[in-house]
Amino acid sequence: MRFDNLKSFLRAEPAALAKGPVALIFIEDEVEIASTLRHHIDCGFRKVIAFAPAHIEIPDEFADEVSTVSLDFGRQNALFETVNSVIAAATSGVWLYYCYNAEYLFFPFCEHRTVGELVSFVTEERRDAVMTYVVDLYAGDLQAHPSAVDLKNAHLDRSGYYALSRTDRWNNALERQMDFFGGLRWRFEEHIPANRRRIDRISLFRAQNGLTLRPDFTLSEPEMNTYQCPWHNNTSAAICSFRTAKALKRNPGSTYDISTFTWYNSVPFTWHSQQLLDLGLMEPGQWF
Repeated sequence: MRFDNLKSFLRAEPAALAKGPVALIFIEDEVEIASTLRHHIDCGFRKVIAFAPAHIEIPDEFADEVSTVSLDFGRQNALFETVNSVIAAATSGVWLYYCYNAEYLFFPFCEHRTVGELVSFVTEERRDAVMTYVVDLYAGDLQAHPSAVDLKNAHLDRSGYYALSRTDRWNNALERQMDFFGGLRWRFEEHIPANRRRIDRISLFRAQNGLTLRPDFTLSEPEMNTYQCPWHNNTSAAICSFRTAKALKRNPGSTYDISTFTWYNSVPFTWHSQQLLDLGLMEPGQWF
């Protein structure tokens, strides 16, 4: 069923945000809508909510599995305002996740474990958020796939990732917080605004009273922005995303400068969590 706005959805489904994990899928265009929704349903989310412009139709096959809410992406900060409204409406402690279309969540052992099992383990470790890294995917052949989106021949960078200490306004290093970079946003940084080059995103977290998602994809609670607890490494996840490649080829200012995204550090994406673990693009922590 489709709803005109978030308020009408919550009136019709008051229990939708009472128990999680809940996935919020923000659909900006018509690229890979079905594969994105199917992937996250298969991850084991209890509820999947798609936010899409009124003119974009969600495939009928998801009518019983996905609730659709119309959203105007032309409004500045539409995603952040919506996520914050969901946080405010959700039962405290419910796990929430958000991403865009043509983005796919991977976490350690996701081929045989559900996202519910992941957040149960993270909760037992007394953590309220999972650090996620946006790993750029891109078509291996831009001549055949000028949109840069090709699931069957997707590639990613096997190296070129790095982190810098995150600092406060007085330039003091923040404890256990880092800014992460790499992928297409690093290789084609001349086409990417400086404030959009980071690849870290807190996409999976527990709703709390007063918590907000900020425009730089960090949360208002500092501890939830840390990549590990004080005692050991924690489980992290990856969001494998065509979004940057898609934007670089769609933008007139960059499309003609890019004939291919592949380079000597490109490797085919196997669509398996073990590849991401082997490349160090996510961390199992103490979860085995």
